[in-house]
This record gives sequence, structure tokens and C-alpha cells, in this order.
Amino acid sequence: MIGLVLAAGAGRRLRPYTDTLPKALVPVDGDTTILDLTLGNFAEIGLTEVAIIVGYKKEAVYERKAALEAKYGLKLTLIDNDKAEEWNNAYSLWCGRDSIKHTVILANGDTVHPVSVEKTLLAARGNGQKIILALDTVKQLADEEMKVIVDSEKGVQRITKLMDPSEATGEYIGVTLIEGEAAEELADALKTTFERDPDLYYEDGYQELVNRGFKVDVAPIGDVKWVEIDNHDDLAKGRDIACQY
Repeated sequence: MIGLVLAAGAGRRLRPYTDTLPKALVPVDGDTTILDLTLGNFAEIGLTEVAIIVGYKKEAVYERKAALEAKYGLKLTLIDNDKAEEWNNAYSLWCGRDSIKHTVILANGDTVHPVSVEKTLLAARGNGQKIILALDTVKQLADEEMKVIVDSEKGVQRITKLMDPSEATGEYIGVTLIEGEAAEELADALKTTFERDPDLYYEDGYQELVNRGFKVDVAPIGDVKWVEIDNHDDLAKGRDIACQY
């Protein structure tokens, strides 16, 4: 098993920080970045290799690669997304399709979360699940969240932002455990998704899988403090949360 981080996005709503850095390298606790927190989580659960999808301002990640490897005891492989500033992240995750064959814990490069999330996903393995989404079933939902409807027997039924919050079981927080045996089917679903519309999310690829009859499971994370950092208000929340870890 390896870690996989999507860190190719521009994060334009976080300017001026992202004038020179990808979103994943924006500091959230002193010099500690979002990427630092994720790599620290991966190291704590015993992973030794991590692939990072890079694109926007990727040279900043390349410059820090050796220092991050030394700090966290991880071997990092950087994978270039050649369309990071043109297409959405369905294509970005597809760029990491070879990494998924090893079984991965995927983390979005803008999600500040504690290691308990990864531990919850690992604990949920073992009953034939191929893809397990970390799900917040506690948070009050609004329009912007990636909302999920779950059937207790059939797993995920819908995953989209475009849903009445009152219909949702919870919010997908941007962390997934993907078993290697799901790699080929997921890669095909992602390809179908971005070929249909390059602006679609990788979560739309999950929906494509569900539509094909593939079971996608969830693991509720409990009452956990986390945040997806899209704008400066989110960054303030992330800094408040990160210093508590």
C-alpha cells in the first residue's frame, strides 16, 4: 500500500499564497503545509512510499522533494499532470492510475484532517470492499459540499455537490482507500468521465462506477475536525484545526 496525493490544483481563491505555490504547499501551522500534514499521516500509519500528482507551480514541490523525504522517511514519486490548469481533477486522478494498482490511500491536497481518518479507513477493510470513502455524517451540510447518499446494503448511490443537503447521508471529505483490484475499473471510469467533460471531478468518476453497478463503500469518520481549504475563510479554519493535531 502507498499514499497518493492530488496536489496539481491552482487554488486561485487562495491568492496571494498561490501566486507562487500550489495549494498543497500553503502553510497551515507555522511552516507546516497541507502536504506536510498528509505526509505525516501517511508515515504514522506505516506507509513508506507516496505518489504526488503535481501540476500548477510543480517546481515548488520538486524543490522540496528531498527535504520532505528526509523529514517523513518516505520515498516520494512526483507524477506530472500536463493539463492541471485546463482540466479538473478527474483527469488528475487518472494520471495516477498506475499508482492505484499498488492499493492506495488517496488524499486531496487541500484537505486538512487528522490521522484518525486514515486509521478509520484501514480498520474498515476486510469485507471485500474495493473502494472506501471517508464520510463525515456529523457536519451540517450546505451547497458547496461533496454530498453522498448511501444505501446500507448497496453502498454509495449518489455522490455530487448538486444535491439537496437534506437528502445526503454525509459529506465525502477527500480521502479514499482504493484497493489495487479496483484500479483498472476506476481508471476506465475516470477516462470516460473526463472525456465526457474535462471539468468534471474524480468523484464523478466514482459516480460512473456506481452507475455501472460497482459497489463503492463508505466509512464514517465520527466527530472529527477537518476542513477542505478552498478560500481564505477555509484557510483560517485549517490553521485553527492544524495546530491541534
